[in-house]
Amino acid sequence: MRIAAPIEIGPLDADAQQAVRDLVAAAAARDGVAPLSEQPLLNLGTDAEWITHVVAHTTAGSTIGYVQVDRSGETASAELVIHPEHRRNGHGRMLLKTAERDATLPSRSGEPGQHGKHLRVWAHGDLEPAREFARAAGLRPVRELLFLSRPVTQAAPTAAPELPAPPAGYRLRTFRPGSDDDAWLRVNARAFATHPEQGRMTLDDLRARQAEEWFDPEGFFLLVPEGATEPAAFLWTKTEPGQPDGARDGEIYAVGADPDHQGKGLGRLMTDVGLAHLARAGASRAVLYVEGDNRPARATYERAGFTQAAVHVQYARP
Repeated sequence: MRIAAPIEIGPLDADAQQAVRDLVAAAAARDGVAPLSEQPLLNLGTDAEWITHVVAHTTAGSTIGYVQVDRSGETASAELVIHPEHRRNGHGRMLLKTAERDATLPSRSGEPGQHGKHLRVWAHGDLEPAREFARAAGLRPVRELLFLSRPVTQAAPTAAPELPAPPAGYRLRTFRPGSDDDAWLRVNARAFATHPEQGRMTLDDLRARQAEEWFDPEGFFLLVPEGATEPAAFLWTKTEPGQPDGARDGEIYAVGADPDHQGKGLGRLMTDVGLAHLARAGASRAVLYVEGDNRPARATYERAGFTQAAVHVQYARP
């Protein structure tokens, strides 16, 4: 007989946050892909009206499941993980049902992060067990996020690769934390006005990333028109610390251009800037994420030598 694990809903203290990180690590080791993306991990310590944390425990108190519901956007988004040793016991269905109830409760006017929203659920890696779980729950794919990669051409030890020269009328410089925060947030919002996550990035989101161990302003580039202060385009790279030499991934973390400056090849230019920087930083592979339906961006990355390495899928009820 299957017995549903007890669940706890509410903010996570430091021990509970670490228990979720350990759960994520166990699932990633088994599946080969992390079950939670960057933003939910950054949100583990967040206690706000727009977010809900749900933890499933054994009767002995061990954390065996977790789902996070984010209601800050037009739709609610959830990411869910079950410990590999406790799968196929109904815990995933229980957490999914809890997340759906949280997202779709009748909305109360004026409440921040309102309920009453359609729920979408991420499945990272598009693994067959996740597809089976989604089919059994009546969920269908509604969005694809592609993970692309390409080798990084390493320069000779005595010759670091030159960064591409900016076009006439522009200058290239690195990001200055604190001084450039607001200007970057404005151009990011304009460049990603229709993107459900990137375009909603706040100053708190930016500061949270600046506090991460991987953050390096020397890998964050702004292309600024001569005589202006607002950037026209940007390129942000991310390299996780602790990776071994010869197998180091460097991520094209975010690249965008202000709509007023689009159509000038700035996206390709900034991608080349990022690849040159990653070669300088000793990366052996460049990686990035792109929306499956963003054909112009996919074409830019394909011309730059990127190919699909994995796919992440978002599911929802019809």
